[in-house]
Amino acid sequence: MAIQISENGRLFTLHTKNSSYQMFADPFGTLLHLYYGKRTDGENLSDLIFRTDMGFSGNPPEAGSDRTYSLDYLPQELPSSGVGDYRDDCVRIRHADGSCAARFLFDSFQVSKGSYSLPGMPALYDTDAETGETLTITLREACSDVRVQLLYGVFEQADIITRALKVWNGGQTPVDLEKVLSMSMDIPFGDFDMIYFAGRHAMERTAERLPVRRAGVRIGSVRGTSSHQYNPAMILCSPNADEDAGDCYGFCFVYSGNFTASAQQDQRNQTRIQMGIHPDFFSFRLAPGEVFCAPQVILSYSSRGLTALSRSYHRILREHMCRGPWKHARRPVLINNWEATYFDFNREKLLAIASQAAELGIEMLVLDDGWFGKRDDDNSGLGDWFVNTEKLGGTLTDLSEQIHRMGMKFGLWFEPEMVSEDSDLYRAHPDWALTIPGREPNRGRNQLVLNMARPDVRDYLLERLTDILSNAKIDYVKWDMNRSICDIFSSCPGTERTGELYHRYVLGVYELLEGFLARFPHILLEGCSGGGGRFDAAMLYYSPQIWCSDNTDAINRLSIQYGTSFFYPVSAVGAHVSACPNHQTGRSVPFRTRGDVAMAGSFGYELDLNQITDEEKEQVREQINSFRYLYSLIHEGDYYRLTEPGKGDFMAWEFVDENRDHAMLTIVQTESFGNPVPIHTVVKGLDPAKKYRCLMNGAVRSGASWMGAGLTPDRILKQYESLVIEFVRES
Repeated sequence: MAIQISENGRLFTLHTKNSSYQMFADPFGTLLHLYYGKRTDGENLSDLIFRTDMGFSGNPPEAGSDRTYSLDYLPQELPSSGVGDYRDDCVRIRHADGSCAARFLFDSFQVSKGSYSLPGMPALYDTDAETGETLTITLREACSDVRVQLLYGVFEQADIITRALKVWNGGQTPVDLEKVLSMSMDIPFGDFDMIYFAGRHAMERTAERLPVRRAGVRIGSVRGTSSHQYNPAMILCSPNADEDAGDCYGFCFVYSGNFTASAQQDQRNQTRIQMGIHPDFFSFRLAPGEVFCAPQVILSYSSRGLTALSRSYHRILREHMCRGPWKHARRPVLINNWEATYFDFNREKLLAIASQAAELGIEMLVLDDGWFGKRDDDNSGLGDWFVNTEKLGGTLTDLSEQIHRMGMKFGLWFEPEMVSEDSDLYRAHPDWALTIPGREPNRGRNQLVLNMARPDVRDYLLERLTDILSNAKIDYVKWDMNRSICDIFSSCPGTERTGELYHRYVLGVYELLEGFLARFPHILLEGCSGGGGRFDAAMLYYSPQIWCSDNTDAINRLSIQYGTSFFYPVSAVGAHVSACPNHQTGRSVPFRTRGDVAMAGSFGYELDLNQITDEEKEQVREQINSFRYLYSLIHEGDYYRLTEPGKGDFMAWEFVDENRDHAMLTIVQTESFGNPVPIHTVVKGLDPAKKYRCLMNGAVRSGASWMGAGLTPDRILKQYESLVIEFVRES
């Protein structure tokens, strides 16, 4: 039983295969958080809460003269606001009289079969392989007609629990929501570290780890997107936790806009974890009868370290978030013309790249920025989604058909959410851009942002996308977004409701993506925001792969892809082989290494194949054949991080197939020294009782032996050299 109800409908225990999560509605109506950790039998754990008079921690009126009952230290599922809990609140309501107090009391519950959905937003969905269950707990605000529904979804076999909430105004006057987080949870005991993923454009998702103390650890974005600077996912773990051992809690936000995530100890050393829409620049007016839905958070717990936690996220996102025909189908090996030509291309150049690509076995040409409007640099043309037939030497229809006659698919780059001031669209509709009247706008990449909250903007974009894709043979779309959002102002729905715009923008993007995929369900859609600026679980609902980073330097990609792997499956990672010296770093890396690193993702190329050597062309053929052969192992297998960036002189990772019959280990030498010592690495994921042959040296050992003693490669690697080693089970 995944959802267990007892104690006369006041004790709620959620069970997954390896974890349990328990709450209790106490006699005063406070919904207490009791436990989240290793699976239990569901017995009432409320005796874990030790009540005492803390001093300067006040008592709610229902407690009477009992000074040991205080909201200021009790572990809660939904903290009250402004009525005596001085820690961070979760839902902040401004009532019609101007007050902001809110006390949330248990009202009722409901259990239903199947996972819940959220109107207009992505959420995990049921499959034939696993159907979730939903617990809905309704809380009433003590002195108003506001109700909050806490949603808990359980995917028992996947070891996943989800949380979301809805706020309903059941009164006769509007209320303003000034803060609505998706979840808050208080862990009563233990010290923890918080692992989060920070960075910048072209250096995303660097794993950082800090102890959680009373000062707290807080990350977030107010850039209008989930951002390059912080990814909307975090891990809370015991201080001694590593890849293979220790308690680990994961929190992954299914949202593509402004967010906050935090962990902080309180005066009793309890840890409050919160995640949701960032409260800065946020407010939302709820008219009588209206409901506000907060996005989903995906939770998972592992008592066996970080690897097991990551595996739960890889599987749930791959199976229950990604959709469409490309969910499991092998993605075509592509070549993107961007780093080969930038804006300087014509039909002759494109066909020359395509011809060479087809000869080498590449399966798709992607035409990047510059094919539309007046667009010979990044200062004009965005928004004018009309084919530049002069630049292309003909129609897009003709070009796409020529590419298909070569035996290749054809893909196209778009940046629908942006507009250049030097564009016909902006000249016709300047009010469609996000600007503040009387204030000179901030420009990013010399472009402005279209107001995706406006239906007329979305209608225009869907019409233009539909026209272009309906009149050419297009198999793939790269959907880019190349600046952060500011200058928030809108006369729609009204200046007094500008605080809704960031959220309505995100909802508008989701609506446009949904409409686009409904018209073109066969399209392979790749998400992008200057690389990894919107690499989040919600975007995987629409695009099963996301361009991981604009940085294609293979050595930098080692740390970028390492950080990405903690939550996101390899099948979601867009990765390409690019030219050297690399245009971001100036570094030169062997062609083989560039291929081995890019193969830990949706594999492709981003260079002029006519400029590489014959030896490198032969390596292209070999890499493509290897990728096809190893595709299911890489994209559907279990992923193991064997090393950590900056610790040691090499990086290593491993894939193991579902049956543990086949494994592939990749090593990249990151540093070199005189008189070098040999590499030695661990091996993971094999069946201890099976025999495996190492294809590097022919040695046959048991899985237990390989995993216990590890592997020493049979040669010394030079700096930036790579080595791929396969293990195959002996029959």
